[in-house]
Amino acid sequence: MAASTGPAGTEAPGPNTDGPDIQYSAILEHLVGDKRPVKELNPAVMGGLPVPYKSDEQKMIERGMESCAFKSLLACVGGFVLGGAFGVFTAGIDTNVGFDPKDPLRTPTAREVLKDMGQRGMSYAKNFAIVGAMFSCTECIIESHRGVSDWKNAVYSGCVTGGAIGFRAGLKAGVLGCGGFAAFSAAIEYYLR
Repeated sequence: MAASTGPAGTEAPGPNTDGPDIQYSAILEHLVGDKRPVKELNPAVMGGLPVPYKSDEQKMIERGMESCAFKSLLACVGGFVLGGAFGVFTAGIDTNVGFDPKDPLRTPTAREVLKDMGQRGMSYAKNFAIVGAMFSCTECIIESHRGVSDWKNAVYSGCVTGGAIGFRAGLKAGVLGCGGFAAFSAAIEYYLR
């Protein structure tokens, strides 16, 4: 069919639109652009538990607790306490605690036994604190550099820590320390995850 034409051969006018023309770009700007109202996504509305808003102080404390320095300090203190307890425990079950190698027949006094237990506990505490701080610090730095939190961070950190500790005794000991500490870290990560 041919289009309807008027008396002078012109096309008939379309539907009457007395209001302003609606442009596609204006609708798109309203729905997607800067003029779109921002809706607050509240977990309570979506079926989750409501999460209270955090103040600036809470955010600052969270940033501090997530820092590598705090993690290393925490691992150092935890290693010191754990190492001290482990040292005192091993000294308590050792039958040679307090004995003088020059006079093995003399029975040690309680003071000598406690002194020896304290020395062993302090030695273990220092060693555990150093290893804990080294491991935690290197793991945090590696995780920050990689930008991924996975089991590989612990393995790399274990290799660095074990290698640094073993390297004091030579290259071979450093390589063995790297491999052994990395394998131990991988086993712990596998068990914990």
